Amino acid sequence: MSNILNFFTSLRLTVACLALALGLVFIGTLAQVKLGLYVVQDQFFNSYLIWWGPAGSNFKIPVYPGGYLIGGVLLINLIAAHIKRFELSRKKIGIFVIHAGLILLLVGQLVTQLFQVESFMTIEEGGSRNYSESGRMSELAVIDKTDPQTDLVVAIPQPILQHRKEVAAKSLPFKIKVDSFYDHSIPELAGSKLLFKQEALRTSMNARNIPAASVTIETDSGNFGPFTVSNWLSEDQLVSDIATSFESRFAPNLVAPPSFKYKGHEYQLFMRPIRYYKPFTMQLMHFAHDRYMGTEIAKNFSSRIKLLRPETGENREVLIYMNNPLRYWGETYYQGSFLPNDAGTVLQVVRNPSWLTPYIACALVGAGLVIQFMSHLIKFARKRSAGSAGFQPAVSPVSRQAAH
Repeated sequence: MSNILNFFTSLRLTVACLALALGLVFIGTLAQVKLGLYVVQDQFFNSYLIWWGPAGSNFKIPVYPGGYLIGGVLLINLIAAHIKRFELSRKKIGIFVIHAGLILLLVGQLVTQLFQVESFMTIEEGGSRNYSESGRMSELAVIDKTDPQTDLVVAIPQPILQHRKEVAAKSLPFKIKVDSFYDHSIPELAGSKLLFKQEALRTSMNARNIPAASVTIETDSGNFGPFTVSNWLSEDQLVSDIATSFESRFAPNLVAPPSFKYKGHEYQLFMRPIRYYKPFTMQLMHFAHDRYMGTEIAKNFSSRIKLLRPETGENREVLIYMNNPLRYWGETYYQGSFLPNDAGTVLQVVRNPSWLTPYIACALVGAGLVIQFMSHLIKFARKRSAGSAGFQPAVSPVSRQAAH
């Protein structure tokens, strides 16, 4: 037991974890060139182990500790060492504060990685929206459109579709079988049909992976499908110039999202970005894209938003511009981008329950360093002052004759 405690409280373990962390950042930066930022985040930093295997093979072996493992061991090492060497003393107040800041920084980063949600809210000028959309992940929306006033929506997130399993929901009278799923697809012509084929994942920050899937509706009385669903098909139109060229060559029903009827209900299937609905509505009053006179260089981006929330009676205007986000309902709304021809705005929406922890942690570390430095400085000053007060120069008698 003592050997285990000594291992987790060892300074060598601290140095080893810091060295491994530096190595992780280095290899992660190199891998980002090929894999892209988000894949590297998932496989290198948001994992316990980094796995490697030959190309085209499912065989993989762990080759390096991931960010969760390094950070977890470092956190345990820090807490264990602090407890083992704990001594309630005024001399160590600064050390306590510094360690508290470091622990809070590590815990806050873990909470951020686990619970932070980033999405985007796109609003055309004069339009409104009460939901934001993920920029990376999609969902299969099964919409019951029987009621002309209200749609019943059951959303199946992308991670479930990727496993290609049979999906059953309590609110649906049938099962959904995922026959195939492509993380990124591209449309192609096959006679008079519009199909989608699998493509390599895009890794560029500005590139977007557009998934597609083939699903079959399984019921007690028979099956419907298979149906092809993809983010290339939106609710009203195809979402890219390439797909729009396909749309012009087909009848509208060939590119429309699939639908079917079962037990007197009409259902439609949509593959779309994951949506995060809000209890309020944002209406874009005006979007401004100011440029420096005589140039195309951007000077300012701003969105004048009307925030409407009937349950609280809120009806107010807010100006969102660069470095001046809106913080509301536990989320932060940044001016992220804009639509072509300045037709609207794209707001980046970030929900991070631990967004304050880095500021508090850095303040604690800074305060601890100041306290520790000042305590030693004061102690040194007092010793020097006491030494100066007690010092008396030695005077020895010298005869005049000797002096002369």
